[in-house]
Formats: sequence, structure tokens, C-alpha cells
Amino acid sequence: MTSAPIPAGPVVTTTERVELVGGVQMLFEKNVPVAMSDGIVLRANVFRPDKPGRFPVVMSHGIYGKDVHFSLAFKPQWENLLKLYPDLCRNGSTGRFLRWEVADPERWIPDDYIIVVVDTRGSGKSPGYMDPRQPRENQDYYELIEWAGIQPWSNGKVGLLGISYLAMNQWKAAALQPPHLAAICPWEGHWDHYRDSSHHGGILSNTFAAGWWPKQVLSNQHGSSKTHYVDPDTGEIATGPALNEDMLAGNREDHPGNHLRHKLDDEWHKSRTPDMSKVTVPVLSAGNWGGPGVHLRGNVAGFVEAASKDKWLSMHIGTHYESFYLPEYVAMQKRFFDRYLKGLDNGWDAEPPLRIELRDVKGGASVRKEREWPLARTRWTKLHLDADAKALTSSAPKAESRSTYAALGEGVTFSTAPFERETEITGYVAARLTISSSTTDMDIFATLRAFDPSGEEITFIGAHEPTPLSRGWLRASHRKQVAVKSKPYRPYLSHDEIQKLTPGALYTVDVEIWPTCLVFPTGYRLALTLMGKDFELPGIPGRILHNDSADRPMPEFAGDNTIVTGGAHESWLMVPVVPPASAP
Repeated sequence: MTSAPIPAGPVVTTTERVELVGGVQMLFEKNVPVAMSDGIVLRANVFRPDKPGRFPVVMSHGIYGKDVHFSLAFKPQWENLLKLYPDLCRNGSTGRFLRWEVADPERWIPDDYIIVVVDTRGSGKSPGYMDPRQPRENQDYYELIEWAGIQPWSNGKVGLLGISYLAMNQWKAAALQPPHLAAICPWEGHWDHYRDSSHHGGILSNTFAAGWWPKQVLSNQHGSSKTHYVDPDTGEIATGPALNEDMLAGNREDHPGNHLRHKLDDEWHKSRTPDMSKVTVPVLSAGNWGGPGVHLRGNVAGFVEAASKDKWLSMHIGTHYESFYLPEYVAMQKRFFDRYLKGLDNGWDAEPPLRIELRDVKGGASVRKEREWPLARTRWTKLHLDADAKALTSSAPKAESRSTYAALGEGVTFSTAPFERETEITGYVAARLTISSSTTDMDIFATLRAFDPSGEEITFIGAHEPTPLSRGWLRASHRKQVAVKSKPYRPYLSHDEIQKLTPGALYTVDVEIWPTCLVFPTGYRLALTLMGKDFELPGIPGRILHNDSADRPMPEFAGDNTIVTGGAHESWLMVPVVPPASAP
């Protein structure tokens, strides 16, 4: 790569023959033009076997630059991945074509797959209006799939693969039901634009978007002359011929601003959330237990909500990006696509629908396969809050007690006694709380935590940062639920109106805490911390926060919050205790 990018000339389509490790020949067609129905021409990179035949297509459609090498765009993550997987750029791949959150062509072409990577409109080498997750982008994906499905090198079967952004748009493309789409594999990517991403429990999560927008999106806007992204094949900037600043500004939405303006689950959010009853193709959804905040709820909910007859959920541990590239997971992706893109009778159909990496307190996991979600043998267990003892107990306290804390303080923590036997908790978690506020609203940040016998907290490698066991959120004025979708272990909020509080009045609310998994050894404890602000581990600033002053105006969200327990008041934590499969 050149250290000083040079201005880009016209976008030119080129073809290169590449000899891969082991002597396999690959054709690399760069900047292939694909015309959309509205006249915009998107640009694709096509990697295919250099031999006669028709082959299945695995496609990604993303906003991070099809011509930006992983190591340049995400240097810290690249260096960490090399530590975790030293053979990333050897033993089958040179790593030349590795891109952020996209499959490595060198590891797929030898198995007779075609990899197609496309810049979304307004990004990289594709012109157009940059509006992430807009409905037009979904239509683009439909048309790209149909284009790939009829090319002379295609067998007519297209699968979708990619992480995060390149997973989210898979759900949306599948909901449009393009005829040549045969299967999708969304890896750590949400589907509900409001509940999974922008507003957690009704509370704006804008710090991630506010950082993501300039650093990862605008830096790759088509026509940007100030980008530091370089096309390693040409030495030019990777965003195409430069546009002036006025044109660039006019060619993009105000993404963080739109998140702030659309406070409820309105049509703007709904237009970016697919109808999962229309997702009918085979699905392999891969989620991360360490992803509360962006990369967890959507993969689980997507698996549950998709109408597909053939669908699987795989839950893993680790960082946001490592699993996707590790050999055992690549082998799983290929086996899934071998079945649905090649039609191979490889036994995939017999795989149980769930593959769970069962977390332990030492940071590892063991793999277990299951038949249903939530697990049928789950013992849904109410742990009652006791404000007087700061405890989680199996029976409700007879006497009423209250715990009041400053909303912007350290909150209050309720803990179980040490477990008397090894205890597994796997599945949905929810809290029903009786609350009051000194103001007209109240944000509840519910953090599920684990402690060892000495009192030291157990934390986990997260998708984006070290993380506690799980997290949940609720803005009390968003407490209204959709009754037909809600369950005691998974409340479903409507987010269609704001119901302010009367200061000092009591309300019963339900908090969705994102799914989790952990085996607690004997002597360990489970705890629930309730705060009026984000929980952050000591010395580790949070990355996915909810601290936008316009969304959380003071003093409304800086009052005193009260949890009421015992007597006639319901305050409990619902946890999924899972006995061994052989238990009665």
C-alpha cells in the first residue's frame, strides 16, 4: 500500500488472473458496473474460479469500502485478529483481499464459490445518496441478487454473507424475496432498527452512531477527497473521483440527527426494519453472547421471527469479528451454503436448530446443540427483589420496603445468595419492577452481573468492549407493551407513544434484558444492578452509551429513582435456569 494516497481517476473495470495458494486460478474482476432500476450504477468486485462452469454466488453489500484493506481501515482490530489467528494470511490465503466484515475470497474460490462484494450507493466507488439502511438500499440488494443470479458464470443460486451492516441488510433483502436468493447467513447484525440499534428500551443509543458515522461511514463516502482510505491495487484514494464539499454534504443524510429526531418507532424506523414474515429462505443466524447493545438481540430475534422453515441459530463468544474468520466457523458457513447453494446432501438438514457456546466463568465455552429456543426444559425462575436486604430471593418479601437512589449515581445492587450447586442460566431475562420517580420520567439501566466467592466480578470479552453478563434498558414513559407479543420472560414494548410519570406515583414496568448464557459454579452469585445511567466497568469507558443530553434532558433524568419491593408490589427478576438435558 502507498503511504500517501493519490487522487482517483475515473472508475475503470479491470480483470486480473490471480494464482492462489496451492495453484488454484482465480479471476478478479474489479469495479464491475451494475445498473440499478433508477439509473444509478453500483460497482462490484467479482472473484470467481478461472475455469469453465457455473458456480454459486456468495454476496456482500456494504458501506465500508470494497477496495479498502482490513488492515488499513481497522488497524487495531486487524492486529488483534492476527494475534488470535496467526494463520489468517497464510495456510490457504495471502490476505491480499481481506476486507472488514467480508469473506476472504482466497478461502472460498478453491471450493468453487464466487464471491461478489458491492459498495452500497453513496459509498466507495458507488455514486448516489448516502443514507444507511434506507429502503432504496434494500431494493438495490434485490436487484444485485437478481443480476448475479443470471450471469453466465452463476448457477442461479445466491447466498448472502457478512458481519454487522453486511448482516443487517441481509434480513431486509430476504424480506423482498428475490427469486435467485437461496440462503442468508447474517453474522452479528440486528434487524429491528429501533429496538436493536437506535433506541434501547426507548433510550437513544447515539454514541455508537455518532462515532460510527464520521469514522467509518463518511470516511468512505463516494467522492470524498479527504479520505485516508487507499485502494491497494491502484494506490489511489478508494472513494472514486473527488466531489466538492457542497456536493458531498448534499449527497448524505444527517444520520445521528435523524436518530435523535425520530424518538418513537415511527415510519422512518419501520421503513428500515424488515417484515420477518416475508423472510422464507434458509437462515443461519450467528450471534454473540458478548454483544448487548448492538450485536445480540437482533440475531436471536431474527431467528425467532423469520418465517423460514429451515433456520438455525449459532451463538458464539469472543470479539465482534474474530469468529467470522476462524477456520471452524468458515467451515460451518461453507457447509450451510453447500447444502442450499450447491444442493449437496451433506447432513446439514439433520443439524439441531441451535448451536450454543455455553459460557464458563473462566472466559471459555463448550459447544452444545439444542432443538428449540427458548429451551423447552427451562425452569423459569422468579428471583424477588428485597429492597431492605438488597437481595434476590426465591420468595417475595412479606413486608414492603423501598430503595431510593440518585439517578446519576451508582444505583442499587440486588444479589442472590451463593449458589449451592452448579447453575446454568441460558435464555431470555426480564425484570418486573415497581418504581417511582421524583420527576416526570425515569431511565432504568438494568445490568446482570456475576461474582465469584471472593466478591470479584466476572466479566467477558465483548463484541466491542469487556462486558458484564448482560444488560437491559427501559425509559419508563415507554412502558406500554404489545400484549400479543409480550411474554413474562420477554416484554415487547410498542414505542408508539410517550406516557409521562406523575412524580411520586407508583408504576409497574417490565424491562427486557438481552439474552445471556453462563454456567455458575457452586459459590458464585448472580446480581442485578439498577441505575439511572449507563453501567461502566471500573477503568473501562463504555463505547455503547446512552448519554445524549438532548435525549436525556436535565433535570428530568437527574432525579431520585425508587424501587419498591415486597407486600403487594411486584419486583422480580425472571431468569432461565436450565437443568441438564437428562434431568427430570
